[in-house]
Amino acid sequence: MEALDLLAEAYEAFNARDVERALATMHPEVDWPNGMEGGYVRGHAAVRDYWTRQWRLIDPYVEPRRFTIDGDGRIVAHVHQIVRDLSGGVVTDQMVQHVYLIENGAIRHMEIWKMNGRALPGCFTPRGRRAAASPAWRGGPRSRRRSGGRARWPRRGRRA
Repeated sequence: MEALDLLAEAYEAFNARDVERALATMHPEVDWPNGMEGGYVRGHAAVRDYWTRQWRLIDPYVEPRRFTIDGDGRIVAHVHQIVRDLSGGVVTDQMVQHVYLIENGAIRHMEIWKMNGRALPGCFTPRGRRAAASPAWRGGPRSRRRSGGRARWPRRGRRA
């Protein structure tokens, strides 16, 4: 199976909540990001447990829009991600990047990145360091807490 066909199968299975079919696209010792709690889970059993917990709390849907190759030869999926609560309300609707290492025809490692090329908070960068939270998440100078309830983001080309 070609790498892009493998990833298409994984996304289709995930969205259908077909855990066994999704796991069939992965290496038995896959490193999978825990987008809810941070860090990674490892192996089929851990991914199955993580997804089972996740789906009891939220209803995520991920749709790859395009694929590219990064400088290290990994596949980057540009993904439209919609997360709903269990009553159907939209929690988040955003574009993210899923970065994959494919090894021997199976997904060996996956990372979740913001569209600006930075790892999401709580996930680990390729060098194993925890990614920093964005200013609004950690109470930085443009956070809601310090701006009277309204987040202020600099416009492109302006300094913060």
